[in-house]
Formats: sequence, structure tokens, C-alpha cells
Amino acid sequence: MKKKIINIIKWFGIILLLLVIIGLCFPTWTPKISNKNSISELRKVKINDTLLEVMIRGRNRDNPVVIFVHGGPCCSEIPYVREYQNLLEKDFTIVHYDQRGSGKSYKFGTDYSDVTASTNVDDLIALTEYIEDYLQKEQVILIGHSYGTYIATIAAALEPELYRAYVGIGQMSNTIESELDGLQKCIEAAEEAGNTEDVTYLKGLENSILQGTKITPREYVRKYGFASRSIDENADYQRGFLFGSEYNLLDVIRFYTALIKYQDSLINEALNNPVSDIVTKIDIPVYFVMGKYDCMTSPEAAEEYLNNLAGLTARELVIFEDSAHYPQFEEKEKFYNWMCDTFPK
Repeated sequence: MKKKIINIIKWFGIILLLLVIIGLCFPTWTPKISNKNSISELRKVKINDTLLEVMIRGRNRDNPVVIFVHGGPCCSEIPYVREYQNLLEKDFTIVHYDQRGSGKSYKFGTDYSDVTASTNVDDLIALTEYIEDYLQKEQVILIGHSYGTYIATIAAALEPELYRAYVGIGQMSNTIESELDGLQKCIEAAEEAGNTEDVTYLKGLENSILQGTKITPREYVRKYGFASRSIDENADYQRGFLFGSEYNLLDVIRFYTALIKYQDSLINEALNNPVSDIVTKIDIPVYFVMGKYDCMTSPEAAEEYLNNLAGLTARELVIFEDSAHYPQFEEKEKFYNWMCDTFPK
């Protein structure tokens, strides 16, 4: 009996090892789109002497092109984003990419500690030029999400001729104003819920946030529904990692390695150098799409920033009433309709 148990354990270990090896080596792809002029690609592109992972999807490659800039930092949306952009793929060609040193663009043995927002901006501009040449477009629509708005806002200001418009989802602005606004909303939610310990703790953070040394703790932002309302972004990642075709186990290891090693320095750079101080003029149409309940980035602070931007040929603040930090996912039908109305073919 003991020998039988040992054999079972041994075979279980062998099977587990084989599954891990398969997971590490499993080829990745993005599913094909059934349409005559469709495009569905997942591959590496050489940009500024580094390889960036790029996913391009759309039912008709002649449609307007949208480049999405992911947030985090280091939080690629490639692993799970297909389920939220199926409508957009009908009328737009969608480009996602993993930023330098993030996700599938992370190369083991390479030191990315010198990567800054400026590095990411340069990469975005070069990638835009590549995409416009590859898809034969004079301009593309640029969309940033969360930290991605920091990069995309600067790129749009530096090279406006490359972009038809800029859309900031969960737009970063004046960091301190944004964090104080989020803190106050969390305090009010904690008071309403009768969580006196949370109220006391959160009120004690006000001076540190005012001085720029702390941010509103994200666990409290999530606890009170100010990160997402109708989706679970962490569960989306897990499903994408387990069942999606774009990432294998080795890519998941890349993802978390980059997250652990480099996220904090990029966040601190953005917090200490607010984009509202860096970019004061953009010479193209600018749209900020904000979830009403967003406390990761404040809709009120974003509105103030938008109103103070100079040079805009058009500006609009769009509030999604049933969303927090992910309006493009939480209300994907509304976002799709807004995109089609705002950017007709």
C-alpha cells in the first residue's frame, strides 16, 4: 500500500512537471477574425532598439486605427482585453502593446531600472509611426488608460500631427488634488457604512497626501467600490492568464517580475511630476472619459485639468454614470457607441 502511494505521488509529480513545462513553452497567439480584410496579429516589433509585444485586431484593417496605452504601470491589458473590445473591433482596428520592460516585452536578464516616462513616450511615438506606416494611415486615435494617460498625454503634446485625437480614460491630472478627492470620497463611504476604524485611519492620511508622500490606499479605494463597479479586474487577469491564448506561463512570470521590480519607481515619478505641470497645451481634440465613481483618478481634478489645457481644437469631459476606473470595460456598449459617434469613418 505504501509503495502504491509513493508511485501515485511520483506520477502526480511527473504530470505536474510536464504541465509546467508545457505552460512555459506553450505557443501564444490571438484568435483569427473571420472577415475578408480583417487583421489579427500578436508579435514583437522592434521599436527604438527594443522588442515590444504588439497585438493588432480588427474586422477591417481599413477602419480607423486606435492605439491603446495600458496603465499600471507594468499592467498590460493584452491578457484579457479581447472580451471587452469585441464591439470596437467591428468599426476600429485596435492596437495594444506591452510597454518596455512590461509583460511580454520584458526580457529576462535585462535591467529596466533606467526606463522612465520619457522612455515610454519615445517608444509610443516611434510605435505610432510604425503603425501608421504598417497600416497606411496618416493619423491614429490615441487612447491612454490610467498611468497610460501620463505617457499618452505627453506624446500627444509633443507630436500632435501623428494623432487624430487624444482620449484619456481615467485621466491623470494634478496628483495631490486627485488623491485628496479620492480620500474624501473613501472617508464619506466609510462613514456611511459605519466603519469608524476606517474613517479614523483615512482621516489620518490627509496631511501625508497633501505633502505628496502618500496616496489614498488602493485597498480602501477597492473596498468602497471606487476602482470598479461591475467587473473584477483581478479576476479578469487570472482568467486571461489561465485560459487566454495571448499569454503562457512564462509570460505570466515576466508580467509579475516586471510589476514587482519596476512599478513603484514609475508610479513615484508620475506622482512627483504631475502631468498637469508638464503638459499645458495640446493642439488636437482632447476627450477625457471618466467613471463617476473613480477614485483611482479624480473626475473633478481631470475636469479642471481639461478646462485649463490650451490649444485644443475640441474638448469634452464624458462621465460614465455606472463606472469607476474602467468605464471602457464596465460600460463597453456605451463606450463603443461613444467612439463611433465621436470618430465616424
